[in-house]
Amino acid sequence: MSFGKSFRVLEKKVVEKAKPEQPHSIILEHRSRSETLLFESHAIASLSAQETDAVRKQYIKIVDAYGCLGVLQLHAGETTLQYLVMITGCFSIGKIADSEIFRITQTQFVSLQHQQPNEDKIVEVRKVLNSGTFYFSWNTNPNQQFDITLCAQRRRKTNETDNRFFWNRMLHIPFLRFGIDFDFWLLKAMCGSIEIRTVYAGSKQARAIIISRLSCERAGTRFNVRGVNDDGHVANFVETEQAIYLDSEVTSYVQTRGSVPLFWEQPGVQVGSHKVKLSRGFEATVPAFDKHLTMMKQRYGRLVICNLLGTSLIGNKEGEAMLSNEFQKQHENSVHIDVPHIIFDYHQECRGGNQANLSKLKERFDKCCRRFGFFYASGDEVVQEQYGTIRTNCIDCLDRTNCVQTFIGLDVLNEQIKIIGLSDKKQTFSRFEEVFKQMWIANGNEVSKIYAGTGAMGAGSKLIDGARSAARTIQNNLLDASKQEAIDILLLGSTLSSELADRARILLPTNMLHAPTQVLREMCLRYNEYISTTEIRVAIGTYNVNGGKHFRSVVYKDLSLIDWLAPKSESIVEIEHSNSVHDKMADIYAIGFQEIVDLNAQNIMAASSDNAKAWAEELQRVLSVKEDEPYALLTSQQLVGVCLYVFIRPQLANCLRDVATDSVKTGLGGATGNKGAAAIRFVLNGTSFCFVAAHFAAGQSQVVERNADYAEITRKITFPMGRTLKGHDYVFWCGDFNYRIDMNKDEIKECVKNGDLQAVLENDQLKKQQEAGQVFNDFLEGEITFPPTYKYDLFSDDYDTSEKARAPAWTDRVLWRRRQQQADADNPNWNPGHLLFYGRAELKQSDHRPVVAILDIEISTIDADRRANVFNDVIKCLGPPDATVVIQSVQHYTTEDDESIYDENLTVGLVQELAEIGEVTLVRFVGETMWVTFKDGQAALAAVNRKQNLNICGVDLHLRLKTEDWPNEVEKEIKICTTNCAPLCDYIDIPSEEYASTPSEIVAKVKPPPPRPALPKSPQVTPKHQPKHQAGIIDVSQIIRPQQQQQQPPERPSLPPRPAIPQRPEMKTEQKTSPPSQETPKQSPLETTYQAPSAIYEEINDDIQTQAQPKEPPPQLPMRPLEMPPIPQRNNVNQSNQQIPQKNMNQPNQLPQIPQRNNTNQLPQVPARQPPPPLPARNMN
Repeated sequence: MSFGKSFRVLEKKVVEKAKPEQPHSIILEHRSRSETLLFESHAIASLSAQETDAVRKQYIKIVDAYGCLGVLQLHAGETTLQYLVMITGCFSIGKIADSEIFRITQTQFVSLQHQQPNEDKIVEVRKVLNSGTFYFSWNTNPNQQFDITLCAQRRRKTNETDNRFFWNRMLHIPFLRFGIDFDFWLLKAMCGSIEIRTVYAGSKQARAIIISRLSCERAGTRFNVRGVNDDGHVANFVETEQAIYLDSEVTSYVQTRGSVPLFWEQPGVQVGSHKVKLSRGFEATVPAFDKHLTMMKQRYGRLVICNLLGTSLIGNKEGEAMLSNEFQKQHENSVHIDVPHIIFDYHQECRGGNQANLSKLKERFDKCCRRFGFFYASGDEVVQEQYGTIRTNCIDCLDRTNCVQTFIGLDVLNEQIKIIGLSDKKQTFSRFEEVFKQMWIANGNEVSKIYAGTGAMGAGSKLIDGARSAARTIQNNLLDASKQEAIDILLLGSTLSSELADRARILLPTNMLHAPTQVLREMCLRYNEYISTTEIRVAIGTYNVNGGKHFRSVVYKDLSLIDWLAPKSESIVEIEHSNSVHDKMADIYAIGFQEIVDLNAQNIMAASSDNAKAWAEELQRVLSVKEDEPYALLTSQQLVGVCLYVFIRPQLANCLRDVATDSVKTGLGGATGNKGAAAIRFVLNGTSFCFVAAHFAAGQSQVVERNADYAEITRKITFPMGRTLKGHDYVFWCGDFNYRIDMNKDEIKECVKNGDLQAVLENDQLKKQQEAGQVFNDFLEGEITFPPTYKYDLFSDDYDTSEKARAPAWTDRVLWRRRQQQADADNPNWNPGHLLFYGRAELKQSDHRPVVAILDIEISTIDADRRANVFNDVIKCLGPPDATVVIQSVQHYTTEDDESIYDENLTVGLVQELAEIGEVTLVRFVGETMWVTFKDGQAALAAVNRKQNLNICGVDLHLRLKTEDWPNEVEKEIKICTTNCAPLCDYIDIPSEEYASTPSEIVAKVKPPPPRPALPKSPQVTPKHQPKHQAGIIDVSQIIRPQQQQQQPPERPSLPPRPAIPQRPEMKTEQKTSPPSQETPKQSPLETTYQAPSAIYEEINDDIQTQAQPKEPPPQLPMRPLEMPPIPQRNNVNQSNQQIPQKNMNQPNQLPQIPQRNNTNQLPQVPARQPPPPLPARNMN
């Protein structure tokens, strides 16, 4: 079977101008499959051929497609939007083995709901998928599909798709939840580059292949995703395989590339030289660095690092050199010192395109990489394996990396050609070498397009390189933000940008985050069942340093910064820290500065970071008073004069993750950074923190402006994944808020001198605005027992004696807030934090006095085993994800013409009965089996538990779940979200360390219930002999209006008498409260059934309809199976009550004789009516 547009998408026709309650319905067909898929009300159902035929006429074709990638789920507020992603454009790039490889060029998103909001986001996702960097394989036999996510060596060890390179795996989850065979219906897409060429070697035909697989573990664009994350995954990680397939032989060689495994970024607009900023301190980077190299060893065996960064600290490569030095320093101090680290300044060594110096690199590789080897197999026999890989990096892992990997690949190509026996002729080798050179160039361009948006640099033409450089600048600075969001939507979908998702990311591992929304909500509500609380100490300091590095002043040498940050107070008691050390120091120090540089025009436009670096070094030195207990700089954030630092004890580094920074300008209406705020957030164990250092508008009367600064900062501070300021467990504000005192300055000085601070505080602008609800709602501040901190003469205890003589004020403040979770509402032990100290220090190098607040707070520690138990319990309680119950009649009924027992009376009664439990979204039936899908699995579980056996209209029905072993099905869902990379080689003995929970740890094995009898299959008969009323899909909106107010249901009529069915007693009318049904038409229910398409459900009815039976009981059915039943009476033109003679029983194969019609020209006389006069006779001819 040739590959073509085998898929067809059908959309239900709009009836009566698409009533809002009518669900949007889509059918997906495949030309080689009789079954179809129905998408309706967020449910997916597999329809038999009979069911499809019953409703096919109601649908129209909207799309023809080559394949389906799955269903994209996009979270939008409280609802989830779904789109069916179809491949409408692709072309073949070659064959590997018996499979053909295709590149995706065009996709179409079919909305699965009436409304189509967020169209802009969907357009961006389409652009990503249509970029020409996504590939899939196709084979006529799905069981022999070539998995492009696996290299040749791994393919011999496993047939399980490598989830690192399975980019549309989240689009498969909806199909998995509803038990759909996604191996047939869906394709698996890989992002990267595939180049295939055919090389003829004599009579043999070889396939030359280069496959670059881009990992989706930390995917993104050039300036948005850099370095490593907390799980040890790096940006732009690509596994590149160079392979040759010749008959039953295959040889393969694997290389890798990835960003420098440190926390670093390139903030701001990047033009020309790029500034590099380390976003975490050295000690805080150690855990992630160790995870990355450990993971690389586990996956690839031995490892060699090839570092191509510049080494010159002079010129525009200063940032590269700093990054390279930090990389080497981190490696030298790690446990991975056994990994060779080759430094090769590519730009220096290969200046002017001189590739000859790459021979120096080859010499160094030969010393440590030659024993790595490559993979070779002949038939089913593996002759040799690759035992290690080279990890290459530059700043972007693009142009320089492409050149070096090409050089390495061509060098290994010699050995590959020899081992497959094609090295006899020099011409053959030259042919392979030329083909692979061209493929490596094309491969470099494709990989570069994904990350940087353009082809690779170094094409040999300065004009082309210049054009691509300009295009990169525009793309990376202006367009990559929307592209990054599109990539996040594709990979994260419904888990993106919601408060519930943010809370779930704190409490749950990454492979649980794609569980249904009800599961995430329940896990967040029950978090107290799997966490324990511990106490840590936090110190928050603020200091307006008036523009300099005053800690170097020789004045007042007896005072130090430690007197500010670790005050000697009896209220501060010793606590036990994470390393069993007892002291009074805090576990976390958040220190904010204002006016760290002079607020002149030059600094406002481009503030220097020299002072910030000097303060960081001094603070770390001061805090590390004990040499064996140094503090580590977690990160810092500077906005012109505002700078915020967070220091931690090194023991906490392993528990920290999701560190992010942000800043907001509020000066001159948000245009300049002379006023504004810097913010740092992170997660410690199971608790999220956010620290904000701010500098508000100055001036005695500028209260409204200060309030506006607070509101603007609160609104604009955002962090990755849509996190906001208010979404954190703890939020701490510190800074020079500039709120003054509404009193005469002389009165203020007199009250302060007399110690009457309370009289002054009553006029404090901040307290008055807070009480009025204008700023800092729900925030707490310690009792102020210290004199105003502003404004002093330098190196003096006197308030301002200058000509301006500013009034004293408490401008420097610290406030905090703890968010109370819903589960803690009734917890009497809940507290927002215990304040130990709130005061100032007498450092006199500035016109402000520094302030510090020290608190003991509770944080949550997660117990993974208890969390797994709770998760398993939640899965059991919430029922199956498909929310579907199967209904079958207890006994077999033989009905007239083999029609289904589910006529309108029974269907209406059954749906109304089930609607009392939960909202019903989809109902369908085949024969005596009906499937009912609820809006959520909990309702389905309740329906089976409460109404397992029902009697509706005299019919006994039995209910059971469609998926009875759903906990194990959920385990499969989690498995597809879990990293499952098979080791490249087996013999390397590296300590195993899990970075994501395995499914067996998350979902306990559940013993399946006893097996039920298999569902009766739909009879596969020809249309000529197909029975009537055997299958259908119920339009639930015509029965139940869940949104309307409930009312008493109408009396449910009993079924009319049928042949061969025992007499059923009439059901008594029951008065129940249930959702209202549609008004009952005046005609009988059975007559309504035949009035398609306005009927409640559609039926198969290919036979010619005859006139309705008389209301008297029908004649007895014949005893012999081949004999025809009596034909009902027919009115003749002359003889209306003539009886048709019965069939001769001695001639079973002979049809009964029908009397000839009396062909007269005159109709019977119509009885006279008064008025009108009698009608004249009419001629039949």
